[in-house]
Amino acid sequence: MSRLTLSVMQSCSSALCVLILLTTTFTTAFESLVPSVKVKLHDSATLPCPERCSGLARWTVFHKRSDTLAECDQTSCRSVKEGYQMIHDQYLKGNLSLIITDADFSKRGWYTSDCDGKDVCDVQLQIQPLRTSVQIKSSTSLVLDLNIPEEVEVIYDSTGAAGPAGGQICTVDGRSLQCKPEYKQRVSAALQLRGLTPSDSGVYIVMDKKNKEVLHIYTVTVGSARGSE
Repeated sequence: MSRLTLSVMQSCSSALCVLILLTTTFTTAFESLVPSVKVKLHDSATLPCPERCSGLARWTVFHKRSDTLAECDQTSCRSVKEGYQMIHDQYLKGNLSLIITDADFSKRGWYTSDCDGKDVCDVQLQIQPLRTSVQIKSSTSLVLDLNIPEEVEVIYDSTGAAGPAGGQICTVDGRSLQCKPEYKQRVSAALQLRGLTPSDSGVYIVMDKKNKEVLHIYTVTVGSARGSE
């Protein structure tokens, strides 16, 4: 079982965890073949590549092979794009690792290192899910940060028997918003859930729909209008 699934299980019910596990199964085979590095948002990340190269070594994003991020040869190393670097001393010792100085959600994905055009390393960069606890009064609004411009889905898990059924409640793709009927009139394009009641307490998970990667976990407690829990 992946570390991603385990981290989500700490904050959701067994039914919701099964849903997340099933939606991520199709990527498991590929991801198991590619080493991954997971860091906190805005931390630096080092993508390992313990290979020797006597010629030109470079790193690219897996789906944009012509777009070099950083490169080294016997003379020096160059950061072709800001925020990516290789160390020449390490290159000479057989270490082609790539350093990403500020790992944000836009830098998630698969990276490839090649030596004179021959692929030598593939590494996936992941960002640890953000975790936010929210205590809020009834009749107010809950705003969820979607973190990325690509399509996301919001999954809800009630913490009480009186709460609505868990599962996906919305998908957001740019400016397009699709929600269950019971949520449609309460949600805006900024993903602001209006008119909260105590039954809305629970865990809200923002997930990258394409990559089935958890981005943000909100644990929400809604008290009564007079402030009691």
